[in-house]
Amino acid sequence: MARPAPKIEARDLYKSYPTANRPLAVVSDVSVTAAEGEFVSIIGPSGCGKSTIFNILSGLEPADAGAVLVDGAPVTARSGTFAYMPQKDLLFPWRRLLENTTLGLEVQGVGRDDARARALQLFEAFGLTGFERAYPSELSGGMRQRAALLRTVVQEREVVLLDEPLGALDSLTRMQMQEWLEEVWGRFRWTVMLITHDIREAVYLSDRVYVMTARPGGVRMEVAIDLPRPRSRAIVDSEPFRRLERELTEALRVEAGKAERDAIVWSA
Repeated sequence: MARPAPKIEARDLYKSYPTANRPLAVVSDVSVTAAEGEFVSIIGPSGCGKSTIFNILSGLEPADAGAVLVDGAPVTARSGTFAYMPQKDLLFPWRRLLENTTLGLEVQGVGRDDARARALQLFEAFGLTGFERAYPSELSGGMRQRAALLRTVVQEREVVLLDEPLGALDSLTRMQMQEWLEEVWGRFRWTVMLITHDIREAVYLSDRVYVMTARPGGVRMEVAIDLPRPRSRAIVDSEPFRRLERELTEALRVEAGKAERDAIVWSA
């Protein structure tokens, strides 16, 4: 069956940074895609440029070469295309939860009442009903992350970029959040690209997974996650799930070894 046309496509991205000795190439010849409503993850060894790719996609920094396309057309004004959620929730401690979730809309110029109404529509789905007037310090880590994701998706951008959004959570909360994220994504079907270091998380949540090489980061392989949806936690014990996990783990292990050797050579 032919793959659907990409909603978002990063094509042949290259990025380097100046150093005291010579330019340091961070990503090289990176091409990744996500179709509309698809959940795609990117994994790779530390320092391979995963977050740099997201910075380029979201317009936070330019690529030295390559292109970003949405619906086949080059993206020139990116402010209305991507919603970006980093690892930390970045909730303002002096703002109540509802006021935190409307922040992105307010920055766009949406009126206060309209922004509140749009955010409130998602509170039940995000398990936050009854906490509208709570301060971030009064919430659990999982609730804070759900609020941060609500703040991200309520902006109704075409593509949602998630950079290790669950990385700071304890293991049990992280598993619960993975289950919740799979469920809520299945309900809304956002187009999502996720960066994660957790291979099991990538398999559990994704339709496809890209494995990046050691720096300069390129795409080592692309793996289709052909597992039925909706997914429950029980699927992680199935042989198809474990086979995919082993395949990705081995590829990442090889690239992590290369990254360690390259770091020694660079510092020498």
